[in-house]
Amino acid sequence: MVDFKADERLNTLNHSCAHVMAQAVKHLYPQAKFWVGPVVKEGFYYDIDLGDDIINDEAIAAIEKEMKKVCKEGKKIYRREISKAEAMEMFKDDPYKLDLIEGLEDGNISVYDQGDFTDLCRGPHVDNTKLCKNFKLVKYSGVYWKGDANNHVMQRIYGVCFPTPEELEEHLKLLEEAKDRDHRKIGKEMNLFMSDDLVGRGLPMFLPKGYTVWQELENYIKAKERKLGYLHVMTPCVGTVNLYKTSGHWDHYRENMYTTVIDDMDFAVKPMNCPGGMLVYKMEPRSYKELPLRLGELGLVHRHEKSGQLHGLMRVRCFTQDDAHIFMTEAQIENEIQKVVKLIDEVYKKFGFTYHVELSTRPDDSMGTEEEWEVATNALENAIKAMNIPYEVNEGDGAFYGPKLDFHLQDSIGRTWQCGTIQLDFQLPQRFEAEYIGADGEKHRPIMIHRVVFGSIERFIGILIEHYAGKFPTWLAPVQAKVLPVSDKFADYAKQVAEALKASGVRVEVDDRDEKLGYKIRQAQLQKVPYMLILGEKEQSAGTVSVRKRDLIDENDSPELGTMSVEEFAAIIKEESQY
Repeated sequence: MVDFKADERLNTLNHSCAHVMAQAVKHLYPQAKFWVGPVVKEGFYYDIDLGDDIINDEAIAAIEKEMKKVCKEGKKIYRREISKAEAMEMFKDDPYKLDLIEGLEDGNISVYDQGDFTDLCRGPHVDNTKLCKNFKLVKYSGVYWKGDANNHVMQRIYGVCFPTPEELEEHLKLLEEAKDRDHRKIGKEMNLFMSDDLVGRGLPMFLPKGYTVWQELENYIKAKERKLGYLHVMTPCVGTVNLYKTSGHWDHYRENMYTTVIDDMDFAVKPMNCPGGMLVYKMEPRSYKELPLRLGELGLVHRHEKSGQLHGLMRVRCFTQDDAHIFMTEAQIENEIQKVVKLIDEVYKKFGFTYHVELSTRPDDSMGTEEEWEVATNALENAIKAMNIPYEVNEGDGAFYGPKLDFHLQDSIGRTWQCGTIQLDFQLPQRFEAEYIGADGEKHRPIMIHRVVFGSIERFIGILIEHYAGKFPTWLAPVQAKVLPVSDKFADYAKQVAEALKASGVRVEVDDRDEKLGYKIRQAQLQKVPYMLILGEKEQSAGTVSVRKRDLIDENDSPELGTMSVEEFAAIIKEESQY
């Protein structure tokens, strides 16, 4: 997927198309008033107050038709600079623009004119509205003004624009494919997870098949971590407010935390696993001989997300992180970072992901000295450089306690997702007064790495569903094989086969419904089951199964693997289920 915000050419074009849309809206709805119309990664949008009117499919069609007229007229786009006073006068009837102007510094302010439409904007823009003709309005929604639930709802319209119709058509095909891969749609069809307003929005529940995927991911990452010397712990889901004051989260992350009162004491629901990891480290005296100490935790955390940002498994209010905290000496930093990078690389390759790396530096809201941040940032940079892995610098996007390396994986249709991260932290060991006895017999302060590979397991499962379009590889598939007797006469044999496969560790189901074989095969395909075992007279007599696979290697491949023993088929599943 293209990044409209990062691509300078598309950024300018889509910025201009947002103005074309606003001009068309103004033609159709003279009472319309406009808030902001930025270019974002997915294209552009504009937030609009239409008074009593609302946007629907018919309105979108009408706006697109009017936009085509605006583009066909080919009006020149001009930039002007005006004073703040002139801007206040020009937009005196638009409270949203006045709100924006109030926040601007004194001096010249730029506006752009195109025919009968003028808008406040920094630019840049293309020269002519005719250049915006290859557009599509892709969705719309209601949003709170300024994202504040206490404010009224505005109409947000999203669109995309390309230099050529071919590029637009290709992008729309990708959007349609992404729609078909939507993890919420597939998750419902495959009975993977659910949500219920009685529980609460943003609080997903995993069904047996979805939890099977979860458990396989948990088993996989823990097995890899154990080989690397990680020890696994579990910490509580609540802690006193004092715990989070000590860690710094209370001062820097409070607005995202849930709180409660227990026995007249203030508690917080765990938003991060690291304070618990610190206390585990501190439970006994530590020696340099124990370092690096790698503590892993699949920890459930809760964070307050705005309701308008919740989205399936991708944005939730409770999720489990495959967290780990590594305590080490300064001399061990680079080696430990590289080991984590190698782990992330192995995991992402396992799922067929490519990725790119960003080095995120000190944000404005942070703690610690400039010297500590410089040492930490240089350590991350030196480690990634030594591995000859390219990276970009993302200024000011580090955690409040330290810089980080973020891993943005790319899925099968080109979308990117930030999942893995390695954060280098000098601050929490200081705040918790963590120590170890060095080779010199003196007390020293350890340095800490926070790292995740999957990130949120919930979100990672959502990404995998869309990456594979529900067709999980055999080792992850909720059901690895479906036994399909051709008639009721072979139902007992089907159950015998299923029991034998279960005993071999295969996840298997029997479809013994009184339906035609073709229907059963189609149903198994809809459930994305990797293998179907067809059982009839020949198979029952020989004690075998006829194997049909879900995925074809190429157009010349056949779905039929032929007849084999139950043991031979179980061996295939075992081989494909190796980590």
